[in-house]
Amino acid sequence: MKLRNTISSVELIEVEMPLVHPFRTSFGVEKSTYSILVKITDSEGKIGWGETTISKTPGYSSETNETAWHIQRDFLLPLLQELLKSNNSPTIQDILGNWDSVRGHEMAKGGIEASVWSLFAEQENVSLGKLYGGSKTQIPTGVSIGIQTDLDKLIARIGSFIDKGYQRIKIKIEPGWDVNAVKRIRQEFGDIKLMVDANSAYSLSDHHIKVLKDLDRYEMMMIEQPLAYHDMLDHKKLQTMLSTPVCLDESIHSPHDARVALEYETCKIINIKPGRVGGFANAIEIAEIGGKDVVWCGGMLETGIGRLHNLHFQSRSEFNIPGDTSGSDRYYAQDIIEPKVEVDENGFIQVPTAKGLGAMVREDVIMQYTTRSLGIKF
Repeated sequence: MKLRNTISSVELIEVEMPLVHPFRTSFGVEKSTYSILVKITDSEGKIGWGETTISKTPGYSSETNETAWHIQRDFLLPLLQELLKSNNSPTIQDILGNWDSVRGHEMAKGGIEASVWSLFAEQENVSLGKLYGGSKTQIPTGVSIGIQTDLDKLIARIGSFIDKGYQRIKIKIEPGWDVNAVKRIRQEFGDIKLMVDANSAYSLSDHHIKVLKDLDRYEMMMIEQPLAYHDMLDHKKLQTMLSTPVCLDESIHSPHDARVALEYETCKIINIKPGRVGGFANAIEIAEIGGKDVVWCGGMLETGIGRLHNLHFQSRSEFNIPGDTSGSDRYYAQDIIEPKVEVDENGFIQVPTAKGLGAMVREDVIMQYTTRSLGIKF
């Protein structure tokens, strides 16, 4: 697929959106989402939207708001301008190839790439899901719950999401907040679909191995990223010790990483976060590499724009495992799209069928949360 009309401008918009509940993981507490939205406009006035799923601190990723803003403004967008001088109807692969001189910075690349996909959908007058190769009309969804101050609050939070219909529960864990939490969940809720996410909080020390083997007794769907964010070898060793599937998240940055992880049995499941792997073209390739019941789609506290992109992506046939997409009200009192993303009583989200994102982007609401913006003429 190629651009039908030339790009006339790109706008970077950094937003700070307060979360309805602070989100605590093993590497810190998030009280707001800090994203860089990308608005791309073509010569006929059609608009595509993308989201750079980023944080202010280099906890989950080495990228931050400052690095992404710098790389997008000073490298990626100038390279795109240069490409358009010689090729005014590039494909996504043309654009990604043009960025090969910029190593890493997957989230910065993914934010711009997402806006181009969205613009393609507008120009072709089709839904974004169709461009992503999806066909499902609804997707099953789960919820990710941060570390709580005590077990009673954790149980109450889980109960509230089960009452809302969520099909799968994921809890964040860290040393000291792990086995007892899972044990209590099983006592209270029985055999619900359950998984844990360590965000690299454990090692292969004797004590940590004992904890992970204790968790292995509770028949969970998976243990996500228990060891170091850059590791493959130790995860392979750990997987041989556990019957519970190990899922890799932070360790996977490209389709190549996914092939290595699965071929060498480093893990059994891969969490695809499109921003982490450099955008949706790479995310689609990883989905094809893994196939059904091997891949699922995680979340990065996205605003409605990123949430819709992930929703359309999960309409592909590979996604059977409930993702972390969740409803807008899980994170925000007011989202920046209309209608907002909602979870029905059976734990499904309907995939929009209208062209593009399938929802209206509320630029008036975006303005309320904007911390800085930059417009670039092409």
